[in-house]
Amino acid sequence: MYDIADSDIFQGSSHGYRSKLLTNDSEQTPKTETDMPKTRLLTEFGQGASLRRQDYTQAARRALQDALWHNSINLAELFGKDKDAMIIDVEVGVQQPDQLDTETLKDIFPYGQISINATKGGLDIPRPDGNPTVIATVAINVSLDLEPVT
Repeated sequence: MYDIADSDIFQGSSHGYRSKLLTNDSEQTPKTETDMPKTRLLTEFGQGASLRRQDYTQAARRALQDALWHNSINLAELFGKDKDAMIIDVEVGVQQPDQLDTETLKDIFPYGQISINATKGGLDIPRPDGNPTVIATVAINVSLDLEPVT
């Protein structure tokens, strides 16, 4: 029914993965995205601060912008996939993760399947005149469902 045409953009590279595109043929069964393993392709790091308001979500938003705004991530297109196929896993480290609003942080991403995990990390730096300065750190992992090269 379907034959798999290889998109060999990265074939032979150290990545060891290539995208698979479906074409019509009567002797093969179709491969689906769920048959393919999640493969991390990129990790970006960022840091952001809330200087006076002790706003953990704002510090995390600035950390995400720090990581994202220095890049143009075109991974999906390189593998012949739609941008919405990108799996974006975010780790946010702040001293008080329970005060982080992870749902409002998702709107910073224009596309992709976003998951945000808050964990204890970052820094709260005491200030003599009020709330501490909050520093958030983030790691953004971008993955796609890709079939291993055999």
